[in-house]
Formats: sequence, C-alpha cells, structure tokens
Amino acid sequence: MLHISRGRRAGRHPVATQPHRKSAPRHRAARAIAATTQRQRLIRFTAEILRNIGVALSAAVTALAVVALLHAVSVEQPLFASRTIRPATTNDSSSHWVERVAAKVLPSVVTLQVGDDGGAVVGSGVILDASGLIITNNHVVAAAEQFPHGSPHTVVTLNDGRRTQFDVVAADPRSDVAVVRARNLSGLKPISPGSSASLRVGQPVVAVGSPLGLDGTVTEGIISALNRPVCPRVRVDHGVLAYEAIQTDAPINPGNSGGALVDLNGRLIGINSAAATLGSAETSAATPEGSIGLGFAIPVQTALRIATQLVATGRASHGWLGAEVSSDVATPGARIVDVTADSPAATAGLTPGALVTGFGDQVVAGGYALVAAVQSASPGSSVSLAFTDTTGNRRTVHVILGTDQGRD
Repeated sequence: MLHISRGRRAGRHPVATQPHRKSAPRHRAARAIAATTQRQRLIRFTAEILRNIGVALSAAVTALAVVALLHAVSVEQPLFASRTIRPATTNDSSSHWVERVAAKVLPSVVTLQVGDDGGAVVGSGVILDASGLIITNNHVVAAAEQFPHGSPHTVVTLNDGRRTQFDVVAADPRSDVAVVRARNLSGLKPISPGSSASLRVGQPVVAVGSPLGLDGTVTEGIISALNRPVCPRVRVDHGVLAYEAIQTDAPINPGNSGGALVDLNGRLIGINSAAATLGSAETSAATPEGSIGLGFAIPVQTALRIATQLVATGRASHGWLGAEVSSDVATPGARIVDVTADSPAATAGLTPGALVTGFGDQVVAGGYALVAAVQSASPGSSVSLAFTDTTGNRRTVHVILGTDQGRD
C-alpha cells in the first residue's frame, strides 16, 4: 500500500521506450516530506490499486494517481461509431432528466461476475452490439488470474434479470479496456455512443453500474475536469500505464468499473475505470470509505478505438513518442531523460535535458501528463509539441506519433 503526496519529486516516466532495456523504465512514488501538521493531513490523501489482486500503484507527480476501482467480493471503419453530442434542451427538473436517462441507459449496462466456489469479483460492462459484445475494464477480467483452480466461472447479468456466461474476447492492460462476449443471448440493447471530443467542464453526467454488486445503480454529477492524467500503476512488462481521463463527481465506488458514464441524452461518453479514496484521519492507511467525488472515466473515443482493435485483431495500439521523461519539484514540465534513435522524439529535435511544456492544446505539467497524453493518442496522430531546448530556446514543433505495437 503506497501513499500519495501532493508534493512532487523527481522520477522517470518512459514514453514508450524500446523494450528489453538493461534498466527498466521507472518512476519513484512521491514521498511525503516532513512538514507541518496541516501538510501531514494533506498527504494522507491515498490511493490503492486493486489490492485484492496484487497490483502495485505508482504515485503520479503531475497527475492525481488514483486507484483503479476495487471489485466488491460479491454476495477499416470502427465497429462502434461515435456520434457528435447534441445536448438536449429541456425544461425538465434535474430529477426528471435523470429518470429519462436512466430508463434509456439501464438496459445497456450489465453486471459482470468472475469467481469460483471460494468467492467472486464483481464489475460492470456496457453492451456494444446486439450479438453480445460488451466493453469493460481490463482489471475486471484480469481478476480471473487470482483464482488458482483453473478457469473461474463467469456470469453476465442483464438489467432484465437474464443471466449467462461470458467469454473474454481480448484485453488491453495499457488502456485498461477489455471486450467480452455474452453467450447465447438475444435481444440485447446496445448503448448509444456519444462523443468525448466536445465535453465541457460542468456538463451534467450520469454514471451507471454495479457498485458493491448492487446492479442497476444510477448516480448523478457533473464533469469536474477533462484530460486528467491518471496513472494507476507501473509494470516492468508494460512500462508506465497512463491515460487521460474524464474526472467526475458522480459517485463511483468499487464495482462501477467498466460501467457507463453518459451525457444528458443517455449517450456513452466514458467507461468508468477509477476512483480516489481518502485514508483515515487517524492512520496513514488507504482505507476505502466510499466515493469522495473523485471518479475517472476513459473517454469514449479512446475506449471504442481500443475495443474495435481488440475485436478485429486481439491487440491494441497506442501513441509512441520514443522518449523517457521525468518530473522534478521546481520546474513544471516533462524533462527529457533519454531519446530512442529514429523515434518521433528524435525527429522532433528532442534531446536529453529538454523540457516539454505543451502537447497539442494541453499544458504538460509533469512527466505523467506527457505519458498519459501520448498513450491516449492514436498512432499516426500529428500533434504540436512545445518545449524548451537545452540552450533555453522555446520551440514548438509538429510530431507524428508512432505506434507502440511490437515494442513491449
């Protein structure tokens, strides 16, 4: 269990570097610095990543490092095209529009259960098509790995009460997206896909899922931030796993993982994937105590792009810059530590010591912010990169991102 400090310390963040390096990409978790009692209270803000299945958490320097939701131990053209959001105009009260959205979305959200006779793990999923394809989080289906006695029993429960088994089609640990297929079900209602390209801070949203195994739960809130860098963990085999998320104050709790975040038209704008927890005031332990208004969802454009690739090929690709970066306390930005030869970073003129401060229209406040932005982008994307070179000159260049496929 690691504790998150709001202070910043140096640490390296690989932005998809070459595989099998002698020294693996690394990032050191931020450590609490001796301070006043008030500051000590602040650093009690903690997060825990999938404690029940033994995955480690790394603290973000510029991003809020958060816990990928714990599951309750229970009692080509894209296949899924997204559409531009046209917010409905309504004179309904808040409760009325939430009722309308709930009635539309609930039939398209399911409960997923993975387990055996010794217990089960619960998450959520969203129906993508009438044939039974369902999108969820990788960490929902990865829970199967904790069951040592062969393949665990899987169950998908529809909102109308029908139940059947499901099979995992493919999963992508780096984006925390997975696709499963329900067996022998008909009459499924796919969710209406929206767009995450035109979202606004303050926009009302509804989260639908199965927190603590309570299927068909609906909560209301707003979008409280966009492009929030989330880094749930660091793995030697996958490097830094980070993505840009929609932040919402709609209550999200363990079991909401893989569920739907929708707009006021009931269109999917994100896949709920993570939440922050607040430690006890008396101890430094990260004790889940319910929603504290800091939930995170994978934007629908990213989620459906990954899902389409998983269904088509069983694998997914992410943007690749070819640089290893770090963060430090004193200077906002992503400091270049190493650059892979013939990479997009090298072509752009980045060299060790340069400080990246902008990616497209986004401010890069630290290493994780750049990692999340790059890995959330599509390979082949052309983006502007603002940086200060080692001579102190400020430069802006256009970079065409590569792909990380074949580099793990």
